[in-house]
Amino acid sequence: MFPSYNDFETEIEPEELRKLTDAVLTKYGYDFGNYAQSSFKRRVIVVLRKHGIKSMDVLIQKIIHDPIFFEQFIHDITVNTTEMFRDPTFFKALKTLVFPVLNTRSEFNIWHSACSTGEEVVSLAILLKEENLLHRAKVYATDINHSVLKKAESGRFPLRNLDLYTQNYNNTDPKGKLSDYYKIVDNEIVFHRELIEHVRFKHHDLAVDHQFFKFDLILCRNVMIYFNQKLQNRVFELLHASLFLNGFLALGAKESLIWCKIADKFESVSDHEKIYKKVKL
Repeated sequence: MFPSYNDFETEIEPEELRKLTDAVLTKYGYDFGNYAQSSFKRRVIVVLRKHGIKSMDVLIQKIIHDPIFFEQFIHDITVNTTEMFRDPTFFKALKTLVFPVLNTRSEFNIWHSACSTGEEVVSLAILLKEENLLHRAKVYATDINHSVLKKAESGRFPLRNLDLYTQNYNNTDPKGKLSDYYKIVDNEIVFHRELIEHVRFKHHDLAVDHQFFKFDLILCRNVMIYFNQKLQNRVFELLHASLFLNGFLALGAKESLIWCKIADKFESVSDHEKIYKKVKL
């Protein structure tokens, strides 16, 4: 009989997880060694159960010798929970606290890190358009997962989520209707190409990759919760280096940089919405 979820939870030892992360790093260059162990273990259990793999050794060998399976592993191991206008009060805060500053600039750069399937990238583009800022924005959207980047670039999302997306949008004090920005095709919401035609979708791994541009605004929401303290500090240093002085950093509702090593280089713009400004080099 295949082991249960709880069986796997007790059977996977820290040493087995280390062997797995070492193998992935050596073979493919992805570093999961500093992901929060409890969360990473749960995701590994999901992979084992989903694919009917009965031991960690078998999983490791399959990952090493089957690159196609490895792509599926990355898809399964990364968390891709997202929605349009997720946390509407956050998007309202962007409009009132950050956009007026961006509006003083002839052009500006935005990095949407860990963008997943792109719902929040399109959300941001809609609000920028409503504030007449989209044509001045250069947006980079990145993720560790190649397959979700392809979905994000399509600008197509499941129709079953439309009611939720519309409700979220209406809670941002919008200037229009969400229906102004999409059409429905083959049971999907297809957003107008103008919203993402200037977005550059790029593979980027926060755990190992380096700075690639300078930005006025970085959104890195709901990803730090999956990292341990060491990796959080590494990523915060990367984000700090990637921001212009007086640039803005936005985190997820359950995240904070208050305990990170470079916390003194930021000041809070909104404690509740986790928006910060870089005030020191």
